Amino acid sequence: MTTKLTKHEFDKLYAQVRHWDHPSSRGTLEHLTPDRVVAAAHLVRSGVSIGLSLPMTDERRPDNPTPAHHRMTALSDSASEGVQFIKDYIGSDFHNDGHTHLDALCHVSYHGMFFGGKPDSSATEDGAAAEDVLPATDGIVGRGVLLDIPRLRGVHWLDPGDQVSADEVRAAEHQQSVRAEKGDILLVRTGHNRRLAELGPWDTGKAKAGLHPGVAPLLAERQVAVLGCDTNSDAAPSHVEDVDFPIHVLAVNAMGLYLLDYLQLDDLAAQCEREARWEFLCAIAPLRVPGGTGSPVNPIATF
Repeated sequence: MTTKLTKHEFDKLYAQVRHWDHPSSRGTLEHLTPDRVVAAAHLVRSGVSIGLSLPMTDERRPDNPTPAHHRMTALSDSASEGVQFIKDYIGSDFHNDGHTHLDALCHVSYHGMFFGGKPDSSATEDGAAAEDVLPATDGIVGRGVLLDIPRLRGVHWLDPGDQVSADEVRAAEHQQSVRAEKGDILLVRTGHNRRLAELGPWDTGKAKAGLHPGVAPLLAERQVAVLGCDTNSDAAPSHVEDVDFPIHVLAVNAMGLYLLDYLQLDDLAAQCEREARWEFLCAIAPLRVPGGTGSPVNPIATF
């Protein structure tokens, strides 16, 4: 699906899903209530856990243009027989292709404002003074739901530039006998990482599959707490006139919906097939960084 939107059509959609009347610093995490966490815990039956992050790598590739920095800071002294510590350092500009991360609500500005109407000038060299990652750092734990769009289409992956429609989201739910509900952590697989593995790297910043902006009203209606994808949820190139990253604008800025970008969902999809269920306990633990615009994460799905 490659339906394009004009800037006027997009702004109407933005106004439709914008939730700024009574904004909370937790955004859509307000939908993930303690009773929903308790209910999600009952989904643990087999005890199998799967990490959903990509490896952090210092290899520069077209799909990882801003790699992590990793170096050893302490090695052993072979002449010493006492206790020794081996240490290393890792750093990452994580809001880039190739890094699994959570977007905080201060990550996306639109028309000079963050979610809720705070001015984007509130973010300075000292960090973000509003809508930083701290409201998420007690952990995000809830019911995870995986929708596998290549499975729905009967293909290995979606082609770069392709978009997932709201009708396909509903069709995948029907096929998999699952439904995204209030407070859920909704994960959408496009097959991005399988394509990378089989065909090799390409410039994913310029060409990748994602969600059509028309999915946003469904996300708002269902009141999901978190949206994640094996890309950054946005198709590239953008199919919206004069708006790059339309899903980021609609989700983070308009709705206060936290995003998980660049997940590894292939192992999760395989486990869902083995267990014949597409729901699981999902746990996300962002780093506690005051003023942070997000955090590297390794979400864990437990069955």
